Amino acid sequence: MNLESLHLLFFKNYEDAHLRFSPHINCFIGDNGSGKTNLLDAIHYLSLTKSAFTASDTTSIKQGEEFFVVKGRFNSGTEGKPETIQCSLRLGQKKTVTHDKQAYERVSDHIGRYPVVLISPYDTDLIRQGSEERRKYFDSLISQLDHQYLTQLIKYTHLLKQRNSLLKLAADRQAGYDRDYLLTLDEQLAPVGEQLAQRRQAFLLEFEPMFQRHYEQLADGREQVTLTYKSELPGADFLKLLRLQERKDLTLQRTTVGPHKDDFTFLMDELAVKAYGSQGQQKSYAIALKLAQFEILAQHKQQKPLLLLDDIFDRLDEKRITRLMQLVANHTFGQIFLTDTHLERTDRVLANLSEDIRRYRVQAGTIDPL
Repeated sequence: MNLESLHLLFFKNYEDAHLRFSPHINCFIGDNGSGKTNLLDAIHYLSLTKSAFTASDTTSIKQGEEFFVVKGRFNSGTEGKPETIQCSLRLGQKKTVTHDKQAYERVSDHIGRYPVVLISPYDTDLIRQGSEERRKYFDSLISQLDHQYLTQLIKYTHLLKQRNSLLKLAADRQAGYDRDYLLTLDEQLAPVGEQLAQRRQAFLLEFEPMFQRHYEQLADGREQVTLTYKSELPGADFLKLLRLQERKDLTLQRTTVGPHKDDFTFLMDELAVKAYGSQGQQKSYAIALKLAQFEILAQHKQQKPLLLLDDIFDRLDEKRITRLMQLVANHTFGQIFLTDTHLERTDRVLANLSEDIRRYRVQAGTIDPL
C-alpha cells in the first residue's frame, strides 16, 4: 500500500497544495514552523481521521477560513484500482470521511483500513506523561487491529459518560438519584469493560515479545525491558466492583473503577523507566514501541503501514538513526515520509538507501519539489 498523492485545502497553514509521492521515501525539508509536520498530520488524518497532535479538529482549519479538506489517493499494489479518501470539516458541522466519494455511515468504520505509524520527538511523552497518554496509544493501536475492540471502546465511553452524568446530577440535586437507572447502566457497562480488559491483556501477550526484540537491537541488550498491564479487571467481577465503589463514586461524582482507569507500566530491569531510565533509554524504549507497532500492524494487515518520521534527525543520536536506516535499507518499511531542517543532512543519512527518493522544499505553507 502507498499514498500516491495528497491535496490540501485550507488545512492548517496551507491554502491549496497538491503533491505526488514516491512509493518509497519522501522528504519534507524546511525551517521549523514552515509546515513540515502539518503534512505528516494530513496523512495521519487520512489514516485515522484525526490529528496526531491536537485534540480539536477545528484547530486544523486555516486561520480565517471556515473549513478544511484533506484528500489522498491510495494504491493498494494489487489489481484493484486506486482508492480516494477525503476527510473534511466545516465549522459548526460534523466531520465527514469519504471512500471513493461515498461517506462512511460511521467514521470509525474507516479505522484500520490504511494503517500508519508515527515516530516523533513527542513519543517519550508516553513514558513521562500520565496513564491517559498510554491508554490512548494502546487503544488506538488495538483499534487499528481489531474493529470489534473499537466498537466496544466507543460503546464503553458512551455508557461511562452517561454514568458520570448521572453521578454528577445526583450530587447537584442533593435529594437522591435514580438508582435503578444507575444499576441498569452498571449492568450494561460491566460486560463491555471486561471485554476491553481481556483484549488489552491478550494484545500485550503478542506485542511484548516484538517490543523486547526491537529494544534489544536498539540498545544491544544491555537492559531487560517489560510491559505490564495494570488493571483491576482481569479475573474480577466488574459489576461487583462498580457496586462496591458506588458510595465513593457518588461522593466524587465520577466512576472510579474500570478500563478507563487502567495503565500500562513501562519497566527496565524491573524499575520504572519514567523514574529510573536515562533520556537515551527512554528514547530507545519509545522507538522500540513504535517499531513493534509497525511489525504487528504489518503482520495483521498483511501490508506495511505508512511510516511518518518527524524531525528524528534533529532529536535522535547517530546510533539510533543508524539502526532505523538499517531497517530502511533492509526494506523492513514500505512508504516513508520524513521531515528535516537540513537537506544536506537528509541526503547524507539516506545516501545509497534508495533510488526513488523525492524531496520537497517547504516554506510558509508552500511546497516545491527539489
